[in-house]
Amino acid sequence: DVIERCIQFDKKRKPEWITGRGWDNTTWENKSFPLKGKLDKAFPNKPVIVRRIDGHAAIANQMALNLANITTETVVEGGTIEVKNGKLTGILIDNAADLVLNIIPKPTITQKKEALLAAQRNCFEVGLTTVDDAGLGKEDVELIENLHKTEELKMRIYAMLTDSKENLDYYLNVVGEPYRTERLTVNAFKFYGDGALGSRGACLLKPYSDIKDSTVYGTLLNDTIYFQKYAELLYEKGFQMCTHSIGDSTSRFILKTYAKFLEGSNDRRWRIEHAQLVDSADFNLFGDYSIIPSVQPAHATSDMNWAILRLGKKRVRFGYAYKDLLYQNGWIPLGTDFPIEGIDPLTTFYAAVARKNKDGLPKNGFQIENALSRLQAIKGMTIWAALSNFEEAEKGSLEVGKLADFVILNRDLLRVEEDELLKAKVTATYVNGEKVF
Repeated sequence: DVIERCIQFDKKRKPEWITGRGWDNTTWENKSFPLKGKLDKAFPNKPVIVRRIDGHAAIANQMALNLANITTETVVEGGTIEVKNGKLTGILIDNAADLVLNIIPKPTITQKKEALLAAQRNCFEVGLTTVDDAGLGKEDVELIENLHKTEELKMRIYAMLTDSKENLDYYLNVVGEPYRTERLTVNAFKFYGDGALGSRGACLLKPYSDIKDSTVYGTLLNDTIYFQKYAELLYEKGFQMCTHSIGDSTSRFILKTYAKFLEGSNDRRWRIEHAQLVDSADFNLFGDYSIIPSVQPAHATSDMNWAILRLGKKRVRFGYAYKDLLYQNGWIPLGTDFPIEGIDPLTTFYAAVARKNKDGLPKNGFQIENALSRLQAIKGMTIWAALSNFEEAEKGSLEVGKLADFVILNRDLLRVEEDELLKAKVTATYVNGEKVF
């Protein structure tokens, strides 16, 4: 199906490169990573790279590997180039995928503008009025600011800057401090601690459970000195540090790195993005150092059928532990993490309170002891989300003096029966008092 979609796209658009994202081997009958043989046969003379749903693994054809000068001897820090029987399989995990992704021609400003405006329409339709966009570059931020000025882009954006050298040099040294416009907040940097659980790139304290005699632990995507260096710089400049942490080893390391600079209770609101697996001994670090676990409840219901295989029964109990994490600071922001999950926040709400997927499974909910109450879930997507962005004074609740950003639904999420929750629809979305959907 993946290859057929690439073929149809090639016929329709005739691009120089074929790129895509979204394959998920955990939903296939054969759950192994795919091999590039069929991709090579379909595209012998055109480079192709298709990323896994989590964005932390990709499959590339031989043409793309050749253009990136990748051989069986290539080694990359913080990534894996898969080799079987002395041959490249095409699978590139974490930083290894960047060897190919970085040589793909960049989209034009016009293409980026069209994509942003299309994304805005989609987001307004599902009731999003502010988006935290993680991993933006300087050019992206400048384009967003320009589109805000022309009022073509009405969506409020909380920009998390990617940790590229260009961004770090420019925003830490030239700009020198966080800043805001009416619809844009530039206050945070997004760092990547490890990969994803599905592609076995999440860094664990003990080996993965679903590989016999496993010595696979996953890996940090940068050395420890890197994170410590920039934690210190961001602290000095007043920027928020937000770090992708999936595995319990990564969570422990990032929490302790933050702790060195936060030194107890504080209002820096540094975030752990995902906090997907946390060792039982480390939960208290969130509360002790006022560190925010920023979580995406749909991950629990997307991962539940295979997470137990990766982690085993004992460890998985400390995964997706949103109520335990909420108790640390008394509040927790919720997100969707698209494009890994869908963009609809109502799916987030349902996963948080019912701990079930869209099919209503499992019947009694996945690790239901960590479900949030309906009010907690509403707050997680409104006032607590605003709090995590330093924006609680102007948004996140319906109060006199705050921005008129609000959504009207056809059902009361706090009162309808559980099986009615996924039937809820957005009937209108307002931003700054203007009806945008």
